Amino acid sequence: MVTKKHDAVALLKDDHRQVKAWFIAFAKSRTSKIKQSLATRICNALRVHTQIEEEIFYPAFFDATRDKAVHHEAVVEHASAKSLIDEIERSTPSDDYFDAKVQVLSEMIAHHVKEEEQPGGMFAEARQSAMDMVSLGQRLFDRKSALMTALERGQKHGSRLAAA
Repeated sequence: MVTKKHDAVALLKDDHRQVKAWFIAFAKSRTSKIKQSLATRICNALRVHTQIEEEIFYPAFFDATRDKAVHHEAVVEHASAKSLIDEIERSTPSDDYFDAKVQVLSEMIAHHVKEEEQPGGMFAEARQSAMDMVSLGQRLFDRKSALMTALERGQKHGSRLAAA
C-alpha cells in the first residue's frame, strides 16, 4: 500500500533529514568508534539516495520539466559528493583529514538539499509538473529497499554497494 511517506518528494526529504541528523551527531561525537559508525551510515545513505535520485527521480524530473540547468547541476553535485564519499570510505578516523572530509561533505550536502528544497527549487518544480509523485515515490521506495538490502548483504561479505 502506498502512503504519504511514499510520495517521491516526501521520501527524498525524509532521507535529507536523516542524513542531516547523522552529520550533527558526527560533529558532536568524540570517539573514533562513533565517528566511524556515523560516517559509514552517512556514506551508505548518501550512496543509496544519490542512486535512486539518478536512476528514477532525476530522469522523471527532466522528462516532465525539460529543466536542463537544474537537472545537470544536481547531477554534477552528486558526482562531487560521491567522489568525497569514496575518500571517506577509504579513510578512518585516525586519518588527520577524516573529520574535515566529513565536514566538507556535510556542507556540500546542505547546499544541495537547500537547492532541491527551496521555493522554486527542483522539488517545487517537480510538484508543479505532471509528475505522478505517488507512483514515483513507490518506485523510489522499492529501489531504495532493494539497494539497502544489497548493501547490508555486501557489508557482511566485505563489499560495497553494487548496481543491484
